[in-house]
Amino acid sequence: MGGMTKQGPNLHGLFGRQSGGVDGFSYTAANKNSGILWGDDSLFEYLKNPKKMIPGTKMVFAGLKKESERRDLIAFLKKVTSD
Repeated sequence: MGGMTKQGPNLHGLFGRQSGGVDGFSYTAANKNSGILWGDDSLFEYLKNPKKMIPGTKMVFAGLKKESERRDLIAFLKKVTSD
């Protein structure tokens, strides 16, 4: 389900997935070895500052500083990435 892996990995099934776990996407070693399991809390922290949470990631997204924006994005992602 979801779309093809392009600039980033397909986000379908994101919640409950291990970081660096989509076949066909070229993750950094930092991302693959981070041990992060994606859920509300981990995404909330990651979306604040991806490079702080996973030093060495190639993610170019600077982050969302406002808590309300992060909560809204997580709610949206839950809706559009679920089975």
